[in-house]
Amino acid sequence: MNPDSDDGRTFLISVAAELAGMHAQTLRTYDRLGLVSPERSAGGGRRYSERDVILLREIQRLSQHEGVNLAGIKRIIELSNQVDALQSRIAEMGEELAASRSVPRRELALVPKSTAMVVWKPRRGR
Repeated sequence: MNPDSDDGRTFLISVAAELAGMHAQTLRTYDRLGLVSPERSAGGGRRYSERDVILLREIQRLSQHEGVNLAGIKRIIELSNQVDALQSRIAEMGEELAASRSVPRRELALVPKSTAMVVWKPRRGR
């Protein structure tokens, strides 16, 4: 399973529990603790995505094989999410930088170590 795939499939709690090799009550506890946040149906039932199931398996691995407690696992998940967000932002900034480099030099001025803002307007009639 590819963790980045998002084909829209969701699973009932019983199916997600079976796929993750856990008891459904464990999934409810993890939801309550904020370790995993499944979507909710109109009736309030939990709907787990493939990504949620992968996360549940990772929680189980960290807990059972690495000896990490649930508070530690929650912090690991938070930090992983922050790293993902930062990597995404870095990619966006790289694209912005590449786009700015395609602008003719006379329209781009870099002012190092300054908080000043300069507004430049091209002269008309050139």
